Amino acid sequence: MGACGGENEAGSNGGNADDGKITMGFAQVGAESGWRTANTKSIQEAAAAAGIDLKFSDAQQKQENQIKAIRSYIAQKVDVIAFSPVVESGWDTVLKEAKDAKIPVILTDRAVDSKDTSLYKTFIGSDFVLEGKKAGEWLVKEYQGKTDTVNIVELQGTTGSAPANDRKAGFGDVIKADPKFKVIASQTGDFTRAKGKEVMEAFLKANPKIDVLYAHNDDMGLGAIEAIEAAGKKPGVDIKIITVDAVKDGMTALAAGKINFIVECSPLLGPQLMDLAKKVVKGETVEQRVLTEETTFTPEQAKAALPDRKY
Repeated sequence: MGACGGENEAGSNGGNADDGKITMGFAQVGAESGWRTANTKSIQEAAAAAGIDLKFSDAQQKQENQIKAIRSYIAQKVDVIAFSPVVESGWDTVLKEAKDAKIPVILTDRAVDSKDTSLYKTFIGSDFVLEGKKAGEWLVKEYQGKTDTVNIVELQGTTGSAPANDRKAGFGDVIKADPKFKVIASQTGDFTRAKGKEVMEAFLKANPKIDVLYAHNDDMGLGAIEAIEAAGKKPGVDIKIITVDAVKDGMTALAAGKINFIVECSPLLGPQLMDLAKKVVKGETVEQRVLTEETTFTPEQAKAALPDRKY
């Protein structure tokens, strides 16, 4: 999963237009989580199955690397560019360059905040606000009829990223109606297990009474579980845990009762992405926003779903 898709990989025929094969340049965020690894695999396998020539780059969670990769794809005259933006802001210039080069752009998994929506053809991914709301709704139901203050700590995703912004907003929206829910600490854990553990350790030191952890992805939640156990507390019992994603490791912890509730965010966008790529290259009109179908899981549901889990 190194940074491939350099200029030297461009065929001498530019975008392979003469053999009818579509060339896609894909700029991935990185490999920060089990979710992202599954997402990359889905895209690579779907491209191979669809007969699409995929040029792939890993931005290692840096926006400047993604912009560099997109400019490289423009120079190579690929037929379509797809990318999952590291953060929401700062894309207008490079997206305009792609538009001027008449190369359609598809956003995957994460949105951008560009006012000019003509800079990209479509967005395919999840409704992150809805995911945050589902997390909040479970919490409200869990503490129904109780009056004591519920101290919540939040492990946010990468600062400025669409999932971090939206999952925080959706969750906050639902719990604000009841004053007993108090978010006493909220900090980024960068979507990684190591950072999730580190930040949770700090939360535990600073706050003697934590009732609930809301983590914006499974990996940070799994890191936090290590910190909670090291502090002599029981995850899922002493501190209730809600996460987002439903990757295999998260589902395993959920089935074991260490996590209490997971909101699914499916990484398997590959097949839908290739279908959209073929349509936009042909100049067909596509929906501005294509949503992935997702559910939620309790420990019992995780036990049932785990044997067939693809990621």
